Amino acid sequence: MGFSSCKRKSRDKEEEEDYTVTLSDLNDDVLEKVLSWLPTSCYFRLTSVCKRWKSTKTSRTFDLACSQVPSRDPWFFMVGVNDSTSSSSFVYDSTESSWKNLNRRRDLFSPVASSSGLLCFRCSVSGDFLLRNPLTGSSIDLPCQDDNKPLQAVAMTTSYKLVTISGEVPNLCFKFYESSSCSWSKEFDKSGNVVVASNTLLRSHSKQYSSVITVKDNVETVYFLSSHGTIIACDLLLPPFLEYSIDLVECNGTMFVVLLSEFYESASLRIWKLEDMSWVHKGDINCVGGAGGNKILVCFNADLPEVCCRYFVYDLVGEEWSELPRCFSGGEAVEFVSALSFQPRIEATV
Repeated sequence: MGFSSCKRKSRDKEEEEDYTVTLSDLNDDVLEKVLSWLPTSCYFRLTSVCKRWKSTKTSRTFDLACSQVPSRDPWFFMVGVNDSTSSSSFVYDSTESSWKNLNRRRDLFSPVASSSGLLCFRCSVSGDFLLRNPLTGSSIDLPCQDDNKPLQAVAMTTSYKLVTISGEVPNLCFKFYESSSCSWSKEFDKSGNVVVASNTLLRSHSKQYSSVITVKDNVETVYFLSSHGTIIACDLLLPPFLEYSIDLVECNGTMFVVLLSEFYESASLRIWKLEDMSWVHKGDINCVGGAGGNKILVCFNADLPEVCCRYFVYDLVGEEWSELPRCFSGGEAVEFVSALSFQPRIEATV
């Protein structure tokens, strides 16, 4: 009797094993769809498992499957003090809360803009642009256009259209590089409403062309900070503070202003959103003692007497702040002054 019971259990176990499906049993199309939904870091680790999985890196159908994933948690490309001469390219993976060194840089090129899965770099000598996927290293060089007007802003759309704005307010000139036609558009003039804040405005040197693009009702709007500290394409004064250190970010098609305001011995970092032509306070973090998809990374730098660099992420949905761990290379801490946000998209090309 006992023997029959054991025999039945053995048969049941064999039947269960017969119906067990592993990734190795999936056909290529299904396997690629499964892999495309994995976090990017997890996918790269799995490609070392076998040749079949590694081959998906060069598969067009895998790229198509990846492009159908609506969004990915952002990675942050960090900008160091001497970034144009550095051979490192550190990113912060917000999914795994870890630092990574992509080792995909080019001398004399500094990051100036980002959108979706691409970063835009600009040569400090020639003024040429470089569009690159920081994950795969695929890139394209864009020779700069002959223009005697000072460059004010560089921005990118999710469709990988590069926008440059030059000239002086209010006489601004726009140029577009369309990746679909691989060409620059003709220059055209554009004047907008400009309000000059009467307060002192400070802009980080690492974000010389700080700018964002928002899309609402199929209308693309570029917001950028002029060299005089004004916000172009926005006709409202910022909330009144004594002194600002200012930056612009874009999350899910909405423009946010990040302000570090200082008053006597205290400082506060605040985030504001432009809503129905008025500023709405979305979050802040207070730093008493004089100590800067839905996430905003803030790089705080100060000379206390020694240099202090700390990095915070604000979750706009959870309304929570979190501090990032220090980044180390060769046993030494690496310091950053700003960051660009991008989605880790393997399929992104120009």
